Amino acid sequence: MADDEPDIPARTSGSQSEPEPAGEQPAEGGAPREQPGEPGQPEPAQTPGATGSPAAPAASGQTGTPGATGPVGADLPPVPEEDEDDPSALRIEQLILGSKRQYTPFQAARAAGVSMELASRFWRAMGFADVGQARALTEADVLALRRLAGLVEAGLLSETTAVQVARSTGQTTSRLADWQIDSFLMGLTEPPEPGMTRNEVTYPLVQLLLPELEEFLVYVWRRQLAAATGRVVQAMDDEDTVARRQAIAFADLVGFTRLTRRLEDDELGELVEAFETTAADLVAANGGRLIKALGDEVLYVAEDAGTAAEIGLRLIETMANDPTMPELRVGIAFGTMTTRMGDVFGNTVNLASRLTSIAPKDRVLVDGDCRAELVGAGAAPESEKETEDLSGYRYALQPLYQRPVRGLGVVEPWMLSRR
Repeated sequence: MADDEPDIPARTSGSQSEPEPAGEQPAEGGAPREQPGEPGQPEPAQTPGATGSPAAPAASGQTGTPGATGPVGADLPPVPEEDEDDPSALRIEQLILGSKRQYTPFQAARAAGVSMELASRFWRAMGFADVGQARALTEADVLALRRLAGLVEAGLLSETTAVQVARSTGQTTSRLADWQIDSFLMGLTEPPEPGMTRNEVTYPLVQLLLPELEEFLVYVWRRQLAAATGRVVQAMDDEDTVARRQAIAFADLVGFTRLTRRLEDDELGELVEAFETTAADLVAANGGRLIKALGDEVLYVAEDAGTAAEIGLRLIETMANDPTMPELRVGIAFGTMTTRMGDVFGNTVNLASRLTSIAPKDRVLVDGDCRAELVGAGAAPESEKETEDLSGYRYALQPLYQRPVRGLGVVEPWMLSRR
């Protein structure tokens, strides 16, 4: 369950500050200086704002750009000069990044005007692997470092917050990139005829898709940022955000471990994807927010108990109508929680997780605070007396036996159903 999950560290990366290799001379403006005997090549543009100069290539006979084929932390071997018609993986990388590899991490830090220590922290936070002192970084990497450092220098972000921005962006986009590759790019880049390589198919496809996907990503991000900003501003106007109470819910597939032993990998993957897609659509359509999907479980939040209850019931009803899906169980708690880097933590989250684990198949369990919210909003009656007219209520609440819940004391769950 989510409350027991340890924090998952970002992939470590970056490198420690090392002296420049012997024989290298700084080049003006943060880019390697043109080598003697290479007429006709333009001098790299100066890098504004740099406080140091990176080293030039140690050997004038060195050509090309190092390739990312060595072990982590090792210098990467040089590769031949790319031909314009060579659909290599390195050329695809250059197409995506928009510029060639030309900086070591040390040079990139100096070109960006930041310390090697800060550059390494940013690099690790974004989730990238250690490249030692290989020339594996591009002008885009320098610009990104300069932008983050500039926000810190301007006082808009603290250094800690800037690292958190790098980490949250890196973790989110890493998952997005993996999903895009696995879900459709692998299929689209399958060679259509014998003799063709995947690289030959991928390069023109990326050329077509990259600008469209980039614009769509920025659009969705702006939409999500606007929605999140609106929620925070409204909460600040209404009440203290620290004490703001929300509904938190888990929806868990029953018997998933048995399914993993019975189904083939492809079948299991299709089932998980169908579950996550259905859950995400239902949560969004009914006014909730999907926090994360964990294979056999989804975690969502809602501003009020009624929204969370409706989502939970609709999830169970929708899954019950699909014969390929196992049963579902849902646990909902209402209270305060801590939000950090898009995730939620706290006793309310833990309670929702525990309620899910004890819920019967195809049932929704809520805690006492969630019940009180539903009653207060007029969605459920205070009691289920037969003498009362209950026709005006949306939900029925049946009390279950109190039981001890590990780490949370004694809890009285309530079973939620439609009236």
